Amino acid sequence: MRIAFFSALQCERTAFDVVNRDLGHEIGYFEERFESGTMELARGCGGVCVSVNDQVDATAIDALKSMGCEIIVTRSIGFNQIDLEAADQAGIPVARVPHYSPHSVSEFTVGLVLSLTRKIHRAFLRSREFNFSIEGLTGTQLSDKTVGILGAGQIGGLVLRALSGFGCRLLYHDLHRHSGLDDIASHGDLQTLTRESDILVLNLPLTPETRHTINAATVAQLKPGALIINTGRGALIDTEALVEGLKSGQVGGAAIDVYEDEAELFHADHSADVLQDDTFCRLLTFPNVIVTSHMAFLTDHALADIATTALRAFTEFEQGQPLTTRITPPSD
Repeated sequence: MRIAFFSALQCERTAFDVVNRDLGHEIGYFEERFESGTMELARGCGGVCVSVNDQVDATAIDALKSMGCEIIVTRSIGFNQIDLEAADQAGIPVARVPHYSPHSVSEFTVGLVLSLTRKIHRAFLRSREFNFSIEGLTGTQLSDKTVGILGAGQIGGLVLRALSGFGCRLLYHDLHRHSGLDDIASHGDLQTLTRESDILVLNLPLTPETRHTINAATVAQLKPGALIINTGRGALIDTEALVEGLKSGQVGGAAIDVYEDEAELFHADHSADVLQDDTFCRLLTFPNVIVTSHMAFLTDHALADIATTALRAFTEFEQGQPLTTRITPPSD
């Protein structure tokens, strides 16, 4: 099958080419994001492979159908960037990568927690300038902290398991209580976690209900000086509310691997550009903020998992088999 692969990173190309050796798909890699000005690149391709920051709306789906597209695969867990109802009406199945090396994201999340609490990022920057003073780098230990995890799925559950080894008091909020976590954590509502957590970790999917879970109201409810870690989705946080919380000291620090308007920023070199996003630029000025560019997933294990699952969907479709990772619109 001919596949148009959008938002392609070199590391993804390498991983997909390795898996594709035994499958024989014809993959056209494009660095461009999938949008109205670039969708023409998919003409004549039976399949389209998109990423989390591509926007596949109803207009795009109609255009893809007219260009011969028969299947869309997103190489991500989340799929809110795709209009599933429009795809269903157009007769174009949509598949995703429902899981890939959750250890990769959970380990990165714990790394951000440690970096922020022990100010490792600031120590690193100082040493690069031959400044080996430790003044102002006093950190805090995790053993006497309460950590709240929003979202206790595969990744959140692993984060809880990892942090239990530090002796933290652990809370989690999820739609369901998980009995398998009873030995290390307590299930609570959002208000309990925001009120009692010294560190709040976001591992939620992005849905209309979870959008801006962290907003002006929840920031006001936080334990003063609480830290926020986000390796879920960017729009879980209202960034302007986060900035105000950091300015007032209500938020004691933040480490984010995702940002609600990251599509035009992340996975590209902007070192010679004047950034136009004032809110994001303000965020970068805080010494108690760590920003990484949506890379919590980025390990060799995860890339191999993503490539295997995504290409399997194209192969299943080509061979007329049921799509094991198909996603459909929610039923009424």
